[in-house]
Amino acid sequence: MPHANTPAGGAAPVPQRLPTERDRGPFDSPGALAALRDVRPVSPLGFPDGHRGWLVTGHDEARRLLADTRFSSRQDLGVVHVPYETPGMPVQTEPSPPTPGLFIAMDPPDHTRLRRRLTAAFTATRMKQLEQRVVDVVEGVLDAMSLKQSPVDLVAEFALPVPSLVICELLGVPYADRQGFQEDAATFLMRDPSLEDKMAAYSAMTTYLAELVTRKRAEPGDDILSELAGQDDLTIGELTGTAFLLMLAGYETTANMLGLGTFALLQHPQQAAALRADPELLPRAVEELMRYLSVADIFYRYATEDIPLGGETIDAGSTVVVSLLAANRDPRRFDDPDTLDLRRDARGQVAFGHGVHQCLGGQLARMELRAGFGALLRRFPTLRLAVPADDVPLRTDMNIYGVHALPVTWRP
Repeated sequence: MPHANTPAGGAAPVPQRLPTERDRGPFDSPGALAALRDVRPVSPLGFPDGHRGWLVTGHDEARRLLADTRFSSRQDLGVVHVPYETPGMPVQTEPSPPTPGLFIAMDPPDHTRLRRRLTAAFTATRMKQLEQRVVDVVEGVLDAMSLKQSPVDLVAEFALPVPSLVICELLGVPYADRQGFQEDAATFLMRDPSLEDKMAAYSAMTTYLAELVTRKRAEPGDDILSELAGQDDLTIGELTGTAFLLMLAGYETTANMLGLGTFALLQHPQQAAALRADPELLPRAVEELMRYLSVADIFYRYATEDIPLGGETIDAGSTVVVSLLAANRDPRRFDDPDTLDLRRDARGQVAFGHGVHQCLGGQLARMELRAGFGALLRRFPTLRLAVPADDVPLRTDMNIYGVHALPVTWRP
């Protein structure tokens, strides 16, 4: 097998850091990632701290990796190596201690024990029961937006409120508290904040949630956090970590999909017109938009032993970076993958991950996206950008991609 420092047959140079520049447009993966995927879908990758890890960009290779628990999700097995410059953060020299309840950073059986507690909360049956409530939330948010003088920021008026209202209600978090949490979450998710800012934001969120779950243990309500708090074998630390993950994941990815997805539809008016004319297309359209945009793009795994993958051998101790956007644009899996086609059968897309860590709230997010895009297109048939597309501020500085704002207007 080729050594990590040697390109396979000289076919592709080894990148010395993760390419992150959106040089092909706001919806496409960095050109260097696409080029590398087409010649070496499992490639060595240099890290700024000198680590020699790996980069996975192929679809089949990404699914194999995500399904293989020898690629660990834990952050306490070794030093966390970041594949791009982080000016505000010091170079890490020690493994990160595990965070109680943060099951996304656990392996089985610890991951299984905590995730199993939430399975009943996110079953297809329970999601079906929530569907009308999600529709009501969407319509209420659009009612409020319709009363405003355009132009408006679609992110502030629609993309953020919809999933925030839904997840706050589902978890039992007072909606009035969302603003502070969202501001802290934005700081926490920035790629290069100062360590002090990042830790202050994290501390503020977890302190708030620890107080909330403690109250729910004493005075439970009819919500998911109360159900969890009622399980005596879960510590307050575990409840806090789980609440943090559910709250953050519950609105960040969906909000950015609604914002960036609307931007994509406005830039592809024929696709938007087809969806507006045929609402039955919504389930397929949502899968395609998730494939096409993949807002939660970069994930990490740690090789616990030497593991063959894609014709290479991943060395034990290596940090492996997976680009879900590059994988979802793999021409070996999807024909004409850089084209948005809402009639495409996008089954197999990995925007919500794969394997034991596949997104727990995937069905809830799909429901919100179907309701959101469907109602927005129906109620605002003349919706258009209020600024040139090049002026839309992109979240290239964040770990979850999207738009910071989306100024839109419409004819009354």
